[in-house]
Amino acid sequence: MRLMRIGEPGRERPVLAHSDGRHYDLSGITDDIDGTFLAALADDPNLVPAVSALPETDISGERIGAPVARPSALLCIGQNYAAHAAESGSEPPEQPILFYKSPNTVVGPYDDVLIPRGSKKTDWEVELAVVIGRRASYLDSPADAAAHIAGYAVSNDVSERAFQLEESGGQWSKGKSCATFNPLGPVLVTADEVGDPQQLRLRSFVNDEPRQDSSTADMIFDVAHLVHHLSQYLVLEPGDIVNTGTPQGVALSGRFPYLGPDDVMEVEISGLGRQRSVCRPA
Repeated sequence: MRLMRIGEPGRERPVLAHSDGRHYDLSGITDDIDGTFLAALADDPNLVPAVSALPETDISGERIGAPVARPSALLCIGQNYAAHAAESGSEPPEQPILFYKSPNTVVGPYDDVLIPRGSKKTDWEVELAVVIGRRASYLDSPADAAAHIAGYAVSNDVSERAFQLEESGGQWSKGKSCATFNPLGPVLVTADEVGDPQQLRLRSFVNDEPRQDSSTADMIFDVAHLVHHLSQYLVLEPGDIVNTGTPQGVALSGRFPYLGPDDVMEVEISGLGRQRSVCRPA
């Protein structure tokens, strides 16, 4: 399934996007695409009936929201692609680097991104987002991870590098948690439709110029490893989002200018869709 949330912020309605291009209202099934719904879906894969039993809905001209509502946690993995670690001036990590973003950074895939006051180093990061569908705590092995994953989405882990690295006091979250710093979507694609999450192409563009072009095959720690690893240290709840790292090709590399007002970011992952965000001053 391809799940969406349509409407103005705080008033989105749940929608199923069909492969034929039509959309179907899920309001009779759930109030929202949130942790409660994803947990119920994990327990009952037949919770959503065939589209023939759902009312069709027209989403033309409407805002597309983030496909997951109110995540309780937004967990991020740093330097999870070897080439990106190298362009950051670091050795590949020996174990996953975890940092947090404020969950209220999550916005829709076409919403504006706000350049923070005083920012000179706002950066883009296309990432594969893992959406948790079942509580995960002390999983026995990476093989257990799949049963706890609801699906995947396109994520842009927007970062302010001076806040992250120069004014951070050693922690990264200052440069990660600015308002609007995590466009997500346009769709949540359930895991059964994605197949192997380690065979997805990721790309980003700024003002139509290519920046990143890589594959999730280049992850240092794959999705199953990450979910298992995190479950040894914390409890992953349904609706939580795990950003799994970004490949090389960001402004931090020194090869490209940082973002400014009116710049246009576009990020995409094969099979999961494409985002477009215009940068505006906060």
